[in-house]
Amino acid sequence: MNLSVPAVLAEYPFHYRIEVRFRDLDALGHVNNAVYATYFESARIAYYQRLVGGSLDRLGIILAELTISYKAPAHFGDELLVGVRVSRIGGKSFTMDYAIARVGDGALIATGQSVLVAYDYAAGRSVPVSDEFRARVAEFQGEVG
Repeated sequence: MNLSVPAVLAEYPFHYRIEVRFRDLDALGHVNNAVYATYFESARIAYYQRLVGGSLDRLGIILAELTISYKAPAHFGDELLVGVRVSRIGGKSFTMDYAIARVGDGALIATGQSVLVAYDYAAGRSVPVSDEFRARVAEFQGEVG
């Protein structure tokens, strides 16, 4: 299904669709704060799959930090889009930015940022961000400042 992209997500090159499920809600009837971390994770993995052609066997990243700012509540049945972009690539880590907007009215629901570290799970240590990852990000969304 093609959904129109809310204006607040125009700066994000990748969009991931989410429909709010009943299990996402808290006792007050809106999406529980912890669920937004899962929404960001799902969008992050989909973005990464887009970069590497669908395979997760070369994931090689580990989450080091996640921040979330809540702007407005989302409710059961809302259609949301998560905008994703890589905003910084360092030596061994990179930063991803997120924004969640409701499709119906374009309301900004939440924003967030994560720091991911390139990681060799077999060796149990961080490694440099690969040139391949840098090139794929640049090809998909343009050069990262």
